[in-house]
Amino acid sequence: MTAERMDEAGTPPPDWLEAEAYSPLGERPFLLLDAADRGSPVRAVKLRDRTRAILIAIDRPGALPDVDPASYDLLLTSAAAAARPWVYVPAGRFDERVEGIGAIVSQAPIAASVLCHLLRVGEAMALRDAITMESLAYSTLLGGGEFARWLAARKAPPPPPEAGPFVQVTREGDDVTVRLARPAGRNPICAGMRDALFEALAAVLDDPSMPRLRIEGLGSSFSTGGMLAEFGTARDLAQAHAVRTLRSCAVLLDALGDRAEVVLHGACVGSGIEIPAAAHRRLARPGTFFHLPELRMGLIPGAGGTATIARAIGRHRAAYMALSARRIDTETALEWGLVHALLPAGPNEGNS
Repeated sequence: MTAERMDEAGTPPPDWLEAEAYSPLGERPFLLLDAADRGSPVRAVKLRDRTRAILIAIDRPGALPDVDPASYDLLLTSAAAAARPWVYVPAGRFDERVEGIGAIVSQAPIAASVLCHLLRVGEAMALRDAITMESLAYSTLLGGGEFARWLAARKAPPPPPEAGPFVQVTREGDDVTVRLARPAGRNPICAGMRDALFEALAAVLDDPSMPRLRIEGLGSSFSTGGMLAEFGTARDLAQAHAVRTLRSCAVLLDALGDRAEVVLHGACVGSGIEIPAAAHRRLARPGTFFHLPELRMGLIPGAGGTATIARAIGRHRAAYMALSARRIDTETALEWGLVHALLPAGPNEGNS
């Protein structure tokens, strides 16, 4: 799918009978609209209301024209340090980035469409409701063809041979520290890790003394997200949805409010950033990076990321993270608000 083919700025909005062509079931799941074109705002509104196409405003000159962000899923500009909701793309790499997004959408158009629709409607929902909607969609995609094709093409690595508790919990006075404790595997958020973290968060939340909480990860990375060996093993997708929502670590972390902070380092991938993004205080060590690879698997974030990350950085930049599957570095994360402050290198980095 080329940038020229995706650019539909001059195409009038379709009639209702033609709308399916502008969807994951049609030939145009992804549309670019020139942000400077005077007709783009009207087209964008009609396309948004009539179709399920992913709508992206592009600003190649970096002029930052006045647009209504509500009409778009993503806004790309060549203007450096552009304010939210714009995403800066170097002018010399504009086509490359657009082509990259187009390739991912072409590979998983249904998952990409579901992602952007969730981001749109989730803005008006309470966090817990938005996470519930995400989980329903995630279970649907687990039963879909896009995920099945990814599953058939990959070889599941064996889980790392680690024993012992999934998390370490220590307390000094009114301060509780929870450390993800599977460093050899870079702290994957497997079912056991999720349950252990959920129980630790619940214990702090239920404690009448109201202790403060810090979450860290042992080893080279905070967490590389879901354990690939577990992907596709759920047989009862309705039950899987119930488990995800009843044991949502993101919901509990948000409920802790200002009492909780997370310290991030190394790789923060998938659920390894979706859960921390719910914390009201997020700190990062030098070299930390953030990555949402789920669309490459025919999935969407499933640990709350369409709600938590969107609330942290806005839905348009959250869409960019997922649609581009590009790593976000520490400096960008700080500029966007994904983290609140940077810390010096910590003693836990590299420890196992």
